[in-house]
Amino acid sequence: MFRFVALIRENWDRLAASITLEQGKTFADAKGDVLRGLQVAETACGITTQLTGEVLEVAKDMETRSYREPLGIVSAICPFNFPAMIPLWCIPLATVTGNCLILKPSERDPGAAMILAELAKEAGLPEGVLNIVHGAAKTVNFIIDEPRIKAISFVGSDKAGKYIYTRGSEQGKRVQANLGAKNHACIMPDANRNATVNALVGAAFGAAGQRCMALSALVLVGEAQEWLSDMVEQAKQLKVNAGFEEGADLGPVISKHSKERIESLIQSAVDDGATLLLDGRGYNPEKYPNGNFIAPTIISNVKPHMKCYTEEIFGPVLVCMNVDTFEDAVDLINANKYGNGVAVFTNSGATAARFQRDIEAGQVGINTPIPVPLPMFSFTGNKGSIAGQGGNYFYGKSGLNFYTQLKTVTSLWRSSDAISTKASTAMPTNS
Repeated sequence: MFRFVALIRENWDRLAASITLEQGKTFADAKGDVLRGLQVAETACGITTQLTGEVLEVAKDMETRSYREPLGIVSAICPFNFPAMIPLWCIPLATVTGNCLILKPSERDPGAAMILAELAKEAGLPEGVLNIVHGAAKTVNFIIDEPRIKAISFVGSDKAGKYIYTRGSEQGKRVQANLGAKNHACIMPDANRNATVNALVGAAFGAAGQRCMALSALVLVGEAQEWLSDMVEQAKQLKVNAGFEEGADLGPVISKHSKERIESLIQSAVDDGATLLLDGRGYNPEKYPNGNFIAPTIISNVKPHMKCYTEEIFGPVLVCMNVDTFEDAVDLINANKYGNGVAVFTNSGATAARFQRDIEAGQVGINTPIPVPLPMFSFTGNKGSIAGQGGNYFYGKSGLNFYTQLKTVTSLWRSSDAISTKASTAMPTNS
């Protein structure tokens, strides 16, 4: 694993270039994709400190010990939006805990996973420990139904995730599944206006909004509603271009179908009576007239019943909602079916403390727009963003628990039965 980490660092640009070429992210953003996965691999190098068992003498001559065993063969079904990070959520932990992993990258951008497999082999991972399979629905069904596969890791859409979780669980498999999201930011009037606007624009439109932790819904409290004009001006400054072009801030979305779906959701907002403050439809850079580009889009006066709010857009679109009070903001956010991530922007410590206590999302940011935890913690989505509500989270201690089976052994060795090691010269007195 140490060697694997070193090879990822040596091939960082190569991995990022593959992501930009296949997925469309800007090269700088693709390097960040690799980094967040690399951090999980680095943390896995110290996993032995968390693999130790426990022993307790529970009665005279009796003890109970616990230890962890690998599950055997496990699998990972990965999405298109993080071609390096999500495979690296799975490869390090699954293998260092003693399992063999079957990994299916997205059929849309499998290149980074193939490079990682090549590097794992070069690092000395034994033959058969990491295996790559390609395909779509039939491959997924094989993974679900194959009895020798004991666990499935999945990141992706609601429909696919619920199907994999339900069918996999029926087969007796462990399943960890991250689904959709509608991540909110609550903006209090006392927040730092300039810093907040900059943070929100980056979190809403980075990676063309194709992140499960993208900030896609803004809840403006009271006077903070006046900040929308600043956000529009900041968003207009972002450069939309192909990922390898210098100065590009966001690239295209993944496919023509995705572009059409995002544009239809933007139109539904207009039809439902929302206000289109910034329209990114119909944009194409001069060098790429046929690309799947959508420029930053901001929609205001959105209501909870509108389709643009109830559905995950997964594109560079920010929907904005107005409320009068802090309590209204918390109630609105908690009423949403998703609970992946949320943020509050305020200069009040008391407000921040109350927000983190009352809010129902799994990952909370305070003056931080994308609060994804580092790998010594776990990715703790909540509510409809996690299939099954079972706490089978990725990486960290939860990931370690997912990939291992805890076994306890209680043994009795009576001290009176110990074989004497001292010779006796006396005649025996017992019959």
